[in-house]
Amino acid sequence: MKRKKLLTLLAVVLCSVFLLAALQRLLMPKYMGLVVEGNFIHEYYEETSDHDVIFLGDCEVYENISPIVLFREFGITSYIRGSAQQLIAQSYYLLEETLKTETPRAVVFSVSAMQQYEQTNETYNRMTFDGMRWSSSKFNAIRETAMEEEHMIEYLFPLLRFHSRYNQLEPDDFRYFLRRGKVTHNGYYMRADVRPVGHLPAVRRLADYSFDERAWEYLDRMRSLCSEKGIAFILIKAPSLYPAWHDQWDEQIVAYAQEHQLTYINCIDAIDSIGIDFSQDTYDGGLHMNVYGAEKLSRYLGPFLLEAGAVDRRDDAELAAVWAEKGLYYDSMKAQQEEEFAQFGYLKQFKTEE
Repeated sequence: MKRKKLLTLLAVVLCSVFLLAALQRLLMPKYMGLVVEGNFIHEYYEETSDHDVIFLGDCEVYENISPIVLFREFGITSYIRGSAQQLIAQSYYLLEETLKTETPRAVVFSVSAMQQYEQTNETYNRMTFDGMRWSSSKFNAIRETAMEEEHMIEYLFPLLRFHSRYNQLEPDDFRYFLRRGKVTHNGYYMRADVRPVGHLPAVRRLADYSFDERAWEYLDRMRSLCSEKGIAFILIKAPSLYPAWHDQWDEQIVAYAQEHQLTYINCIDAIDSIGIDFSQDTYDGGLHMNVYGAEKLSRYLGPFLLEAGAVDRRDDAELAAVWAEKGLYYDSMKAQQEEEFAQFGYLKQFKTEE
């Protein structure tokens, strides 16, 4: 009798856990509609091969660099571990996690994150953390960057955070209940629409151009982690015209790169060399590149990455087959977006969080 009661209790507990897990999965945002940025981080875990180059940062990497072009034209395998408004501490812990399973030849970090150390919107944290696998890296990243009103328990059990979302459920929540669709190309977020640069806001002067000391600390930690593993650490500033990248900020990054003998690529200074045409190569008036601008920037970066240690791996038949399949998906999405833009023009915009 006791054994039967114990088995009954165990069955009730297991059923309850299953139902709660299913409910949590249903209520969590799927990011398969207009806003897809919450899918970027988790797609990395579906990779079946390693990468010579890992990119870290916010929209200045995941919207501006095409890993498909890097492989097609240079044989460089790469992945962008980017997320919306990714903070430098989050970049560090994503790097720490990545190096537990692979050792790239180069890590490229977007220095735009130096200008803001603390998060201002919980949504951005969720877009990074909800897709990240649980590990000490995720725990420490949440502990370091969570906003005051956020709680670790709500990351451990997202149902506590999203339980009230039941009246906001959409068809996609049921369609992608078991598995979400793929939205990036090795972390790259494609946009094929065109919105030329128009009027840019005046550049505002700042009272203090100093970066937060904690930002410098995490930049040092990334550099040291790469040095310990024999990985080239490269700093990059995307060719965005807005928001402004102040000369005073750039001078600090230049000095840091020189002190530590790092490569720093300021793409704003290389816009002409890259060949960017801001009447055709941006989808939002100069904030980010569209696919045409991203492809140009990737061709510009390729030689730097080869010089840093990346190798041409197109002769690897097995790897080439993997990337050929990735290329088919890339070409298909590009053609589809071009067709949609040709049909709807500026009336159709692919919404983004940044």
